[in-house]
Amino acid sequence: MSRRVVVTGVGLVSPLGIGTSATWEALCGGRSGIGPITKFDPTGYAARIAGEVSGFDPLAFIARKDVKKMDVFIQYAIAAADFARTDAQLEVTPDLAPRVGVYIASGIGGFSTIEREHHALIKGGPRKISPFFIPAAIINLAAGQVSIRLGAKGPNSATCTACSASAHAVGDAFETILRGDADVMVAGGSEAAITPMGVGGFAAMRALSTRNDEPTRACRPFDRERDGFIIGEGAGVIILEERGRALERGAPVYAELVGYGMSADAHHVTAPAEDGDGALRVMRAAIAQAGVAPDQVGYINAHGTSTPFNDRIETLAIKRCFGEHAHRLAVSSTKSMTGHLLGAAGGVEAGIMALTMREQIMPPTINLENPDPDCDLDYVPHVKRPASMEYALSNSFGFGGTNASLLFRRHHA
Repeated sequence: MSRRVVVTGVGLVSPLGIGTSATWEALCGGRSGIGPITKFDPTGYAARIAGEVSGFDPLAFIARKDVKKMDVFIQYAIAAADFARTDAQLEVTPDLAPRVGVYIASGIGGFSTIEREHHALIKGGPRKISPFFIPAAIINLAAGQVSIRLGAKGPNSATCTACSASAHAVGDAFETILRGDADVMVAGGSEAAITPMGVGGFAAMRALSTRNDEPTRACRPFDRERDGFIIGEGAGVIILEERGRALERGAPVYAELVGYGMSADAHHVTAPAEDGDGALRVMRAAIAQAGVAPDQVGYINAHGTSTPFNDRIETLAIKRCFGEHAHRLAVSSTKSMTGHLLGAAGGVEAGIMALTMREQIMPPTINLENPDPDCDLDYVPHVKRPASMEYALSNSFGFGGTNASLLFRRHHA
């Protein structure tokens, strides 16, 4: 009998709030989480705005003695995983533990820890480097720490594929359950790269918006006046579960995950192919795995970064993939409110998609005031929209031309 995979828990830590309900409420209200950078003094930086997580207290989730052993991205991941596990009403018993895995991604990992320890080295020499430096900073320790806390002894891994990383983690976790290697997967991603080097590096590439004087209006996917993405931080973790097991234990079910696509542009380090080939093929792959027709898809949570190239080329890829149906389906970018969470984006957006399918509400694209003539689809501007969706896609595209697409289906008991 073929196995099916459902989402039974969602945990979000985002610039819109700490906790899933806070983030969802802000999304539905069309509220921006973008503001001036406070984590360091951005004077002299071209970009001085970001989507910061405000009011996060690691002691609400982690023992005081352990906080200093973890970079902020690990702390965010633990919090999101705690929210997701509680939401799913999941207890990892000794009997279940070998069948529970953890895939949590990051694009950059412990950037603030690396910067801090490098400063200690330069100032005081190698003896000043913390013994916690390496396990606090390396990317797989988010998954490692979560698995230790949960007692999850199944498959454990961490993808690092730039801005597609946590979508790949969710997709890989989905396939792990499909092939029978686990029954439950804790999957998603975390990022905390709002640091002097993080912001400075992306600004040096001219990738970031410099609309510093109006931060809440700066992220404007598909708008003619978009000028770059806004860096964000946070974590998104979902609980994926074999459907039969989830129903047997009476777990809450948000949606079913039915398709996963991967592709490479094989074109350029940072720019997508002009014809949208990689994005086209990754959407087709997710749809094909599910065995559905393109015109059955009713909504897309776009990668939608608010950069000149991405939004235009993603729009083209959607039109190539869906043909005339592209003008009947809805597309929105929740990054217009969260900013771009880099390696955590796909995990946060997978959680948003689970809520979208359960609530049958499409979050809006805010700040779409002057539509780009090349971006001519229905982007759900300004306000949320009730809908009746059977299938919906979530897109994630990363530097190096690495792409992921996840197809969700409305769950029917």
